[in-house]
Amino acid sequence: MIKKIVIAIVCMASAGMYAQNGTVSPYSFFGIGDLRTSATVENQMMGHMGVYADSIHLNLQNPAGYGELGLDVMDKVGPVAYTAGISNKQVRLKSFTEEQSSSLTNLDYLSLGFSLGKGLGMGFGIMPYSSMGYNFVDEISSGGQALTNIFSGEGDLTKVYYSIGYQIIKDVSLGVTINYNYGILSNERLQQIEDVQFGTFDRRSSEINGFDFNYALLYTPQIKEDHTLHASVRVNTQGNLVSKNERNIGSFSIATGGNIENIDVNLDANNLRNTEFKIPTTTTLGVGYGKDYKWFLGAEYSFQGLSSFENPFLGTDNVFYNDASSIAFGGFLTPDARSLDNYFKRVTYRAGVRLDRTGMVVNDVDINNFGITFGLGLPLGRSFSNLNVGFELGRRGTTRANLIEESYFKVNVGLSLNDRWFQKRKIN
Repeated sequence: MIKKIVIAIVCMASAGMYAQNGTVSPYSFFGIGDLRTSATVENQMMGHMGVYADSIHLNLQNPAGYGELGLDVMDKVGPVAYTAGISNKQVRLKSFTEEQSSSLTNLDYLSLGFSLGKGLGMGFGIMPYSSMGYNFVDEISSGGQALTNIFSGEGDLTKVYYSIGYQIIKDVSLGVTINYNYGILSNERLQQIEDVQFGTFDRRSSEINGFDFNYALLYTPQIKEDHTLHASVRVNTQGNLVSKNERNIGSFSIATGGNIENIDVNLDANNLRNTEFKIPTTTTLGVGYGKDYKWFLGAEYSFQGLSSFENPFLGTDNVFYNDASSIAFGGFLTPDARSLDNYFKRVTYRAGVRLDRTGMVVNDVDINNFGITFGLGLPLGRSFSNLNVGFELGRRGTTRANLIEESYFKVNVGLSLNDRWFQKRKIN
C-alpha cells in the first residue's frame, strides 16, 4: 500500500508541477531566465557535485555514471532505477529600501535508468532547463512627472534527455547525454506617466528549441580493498537554441486596462524574427575519495566562457556577461549500511557548500550565488531504495547599485527507487 501511495504522489506531481513558474527572481529577466540544476536531491545535498556515482543511484549530471549501474548489485541485467524530485523554495527579495517574500513549489526531475548488462547502462527523463518569472516596478522622474515602468515575464524551458554510459575498461567509464530543450518565454513592459490617461506596452514572446550534448569521463580505481578514488571530466557542449520571436507594441487605458492600439512589429525587417542563442560550453572537473558505501569527500570546479553570450531580441543595455565559474565541496557519511538493529546507522548524512560566479554583470555589479546544502538519505525498508530530504540555504545578488538581494531556503524531497523495491516477496 505504501508503495502505491508513493507512486501516486510522483504521478500527481509530474502532472501538476510544470504548470507553475519555476522562479520569482528579478534576475530571470536576463538571458533565457534562471538556469535550473540538473542534479538529483542526493547530489544537490553535496553542493550539487556530480563526481560521485554508484551502482544503485542515478546521477543525472554525469552520464558516465550509468556504466556503474548494477555492477555491485546484480550479476545479470538490472537493476531498473527510478528517481523523482520536488522542491519548495522560500525566497526573500530585498532592495535598499524594502523587502518582499515569496515561495514556489516545482517538480525538479522525473527519470528512469537501467543496466543493459555489466558495465552498460542508459536512462532518460524530463526536467526544467530554465525558468523566467519576475515582476518589478521602476519609477523615475521625467520632466517633473513620475514615469513608471512595470516589468513582468514568465515561462519555462523544459529539457528531455537520453543518456548512455559504458565502462570501456576496468575503472574507466564514458557517457553521453543528448538534451532537447524547448519552451516559450514571454516578457512585458508597461509604461505609465503621471496624470496621463493612457499607457504604452511592449510585449515580446520567444518560442525556443534546440539541442546540446553532455560528454563525461569517470575514473574510479580502488586505492585500498574498499577505498575508491573518484575523478571525472564533463563537457556540456555549446547549446544552439533557435528562437522564433513575436513583438507587439501599443497603448492601453489605465482606467480599464483595455487595449487602445495594438501593433504587430515587423521583426523580419531587422532580422529578429528568428534568432539564435548560443549557450557557451561548460567544462567541469571533479575529484573525490571515499570508502565504498561508507563515506565520501569531494570537490568540483566548472567554468564557462559566458562572455560570448547575448540575447539580441531583448536588447537589454544594463547587463553584460563575463566568464562564469563554480566551485563546490561536499560529501556523505553512512555509519553502518548493514545495521540490523539501528535504523539511523543506515541513514546517509550529506552536506556541501558551493560558490557560483554566474558571469552576469548588472549595473556594473557582479551577480554571485553562495549556498550551503545538507540533508538525509532515509532507507525504505531493507531495499536499496531511499527517500532523500535535502535543504539549501543561499544568497544571490546584492542591494548595491539599485539591485536586489535574494535570500532563499529550499527544501528538496526525492525518491530513489529500484526494481527490487517493486518485487513481491515470495514464500517457499
